[in-house]
Amino acid sequence: MKNLLLLHGALGHTDLFNPYQQELSKHFNVHTPLFSGHGNTAIPDEGISIEKYIQELTEYCEHEKLNDVYIFGHSMGGYVGLCYALQYPENTNSVLTLGTKFNWTEEQALKESKMLDPETILSKIPKYAEQLETQHGSQWKKLLPSIAGMMVSLGKNPPLHSETLKQLTVPVQVMVGDKDNMVTIEETIQTYRDIPNARLSILPDTKHPMDKIRPTLLTEIMKDFWN
Repeated sequence: MKNLLLLHGALGHTDLFNPYQQELSKHFNVHTPLFSGHGNTAIPDEGISIEKYIQELTEYCEHEKLNDVYIFGHSMGGYVGLCYALQYPENTNSVLTLGTKFNWTEEQALKESKMLDPETILSKIPKYAEQLETQHGSQWKKLLPSIAGMMVSLGKNPPLHSETLKQLTVPVQVMVGDKDNMVTIEETIQTYRDIPNARLSILPDTKHPMDKIRPTLLTEIMKDFWN
């Protein structure tokens, strides 16, 4: 059976893919690797970076002996998936991304990173703080600045841009929700135009968080793309 990797976003968790497991398992061997710093995994001593996560994905595929992988990535997971496809096109069948931010500038990264202050989240969005603690345990407050550092690094030197996207040789579908407040429709369309063999979907009445996406809608798009 074909191998499918479901890649979570920054501050996300593999539990968010539970509503998809039963249906997707009819068609794929489903793998849900957990990026370091998330869940019960330790934050790396060298910090968190896109490059680190590409390395982890590479090592996971090697350890599990996965060939010709199908990749779905939500948010940051989509970014990592496309970077992996650039480096290992021979081992990537195709990539489907949802809510992935491509337009990383230093100014944008600093703006996004300032929103990841633990004390601000505790006081202003206590339910989100509770969710983060449930998913990542007591280290969630340390995970936030680590993710912020990754964003700043992306802003200074984004590995995905117009020229690198044009080098993608595998089938790609980029998607964004019409109510996503983190990723613009415009940057998603620009990325779709930059990738040679790409498809584009704009999901109706859809926000950014993975747990706000309708599983029936996304599953049907996945099945259509990988049919």
